[in-house]
Amino acid sequence: MRLRKLLVIGLALSLLGVGVPAWSEDDPRSCNDLLSADTPAYVVCKWMATPEEAYDIARFWLDNDGQNMRDSGPMGEVVVDCSEAGNECATDSEGDGEMHDVGGPDVDGAEDGGTPECQNGEKCYVDPDAVSQAERTAARETTAGKATQASAQTGMRTWIDTELADDYKAGRLAEAAKKIAALAVQQGVVGIRFTSQLGFNQTFTAADDVDKFLAEATAELRRLAPGKKLAAHTVVPVLACGANDACKAEMTKKYPLLAPERVGAWLSKGLLDQLTLDSGLLASGYSTWKIDAAEAQRNQWIQVRARAWDAYAQIAAEDAGFSAAPGSPSFTAEQAAQAITDRVATPLRDDAAETVTLWTRWVDDQGQVHRAFGEKWAANATWDQLKKLGSVRERLATVYDPANPEVDSATDLKNLAEVFGQVYLRA
Repeated sequence: MRLRKLLVIGLALSLLGVGVPAWSEDDPRSCNDLLSADTPAYVVCKWMATPEEAYDIARFWLDNDGQNMRDSGPMGEVVVDCSEAGNECATDSEGDGEMHDVGGPDVDGAEDGGTPECQNGEKCYVDPDAVSQAERTAARETTAGKATQASAQTGMRTWIDTELADDYKAGRLAEAAKKIAALAVQQGVVGIRFTSQLGFNQTFTAADDVDKFLAEATAELRRLAPGKKLAAHTVVPVLACGANDACKAEMTKKYPLLAPERVGAWLSKGLLDQLTLDSGLLASGYSTWKIDAAEAQRNQWIQVRARAWDAYAQIAAEDAGFSAAPGSPSFTAEQAAQAITDRVATPLRDDAAETVTLWTRWVDDQGQVHRAFGEKWAANATWDQLKKLGSVRERLATVYDPANPEVDSATDLKNLAEVFGQVYLRA
């Protein structure tokens, strides 16, 4: 019965013109040896061109510096003779019906070939020359521009860090944005952080004004520096309250511009590519409700993760704790390791912040310098411990002000690159 079935199947395949592939272990075109051991028996492999044949084919086209490839030339163009009987050609199309060289002059009435037509008169294209070459050259000669070039030599991803909110309120957004864009288009720059403490400081008093600033600033920067990432720094105080209703009510009242829903809308609308959340309030800002720094931090990152903000943009944490006191930190190696665990490892481990920005040097209102390293780059326990974080270097960033160097930009940035994979250059 089984044999009869096989004969019937074979006859049916023959009538349909389907051939059962022949296979032999001695078949030179067989590549069954490349199939896995559990491949069904009815699956066979045959070379369209054996490796030897493929080599000969490649050698034919590539020998003699590809002369055969050049001699083959392009295929003949397809030409329709409109005068030939039976051919119909449209007579109402644009152009003069003649072939023109690339870059040749257009026929009368044609578009200029550079600026597309836009609806309603708006600008619907990116102008690659929005920042002139002269403006780029001038930007390279500034202090920030020279620091940008020095940063590019270290391999760090560079962001231009500035504040456009004040310029926006003063009616100078376009002018200020162009200066920043001239820096941002330099080699090695990946993005612009154009505002800090957004909605937390006293620059804006109405939530709608914050939204309007973000919309206009991002639109201008994307026009002037297309392809560059845009970032903002702020804090969302209510997130650290966790489930404490009294805390949430007080923080919502105290910081009305920073409702999580509003911040989330900035991200979902695509205004920002990166959002940095500051940790400044976490240390003692919630003691009234007996929420310590560790609990506040845990609450914040649980809330961020629950809102899936990282689906829209990169989320970063920012911490100035290593340089909180004037001078250099006096941590022992054990204290420095614990500080790193609390301020670096925890946000990353909580799987909400993708990068952590540490302030390593800044000057306060009294002119005192705060450092995470020794004066003039002298060794200390904190910096030695930070240098051990090589496995997460790409996730670590710092802020650097080239106008107030420790030694000089080249020296400072070279040392910073031992710990950090990214740097925010103040401009």
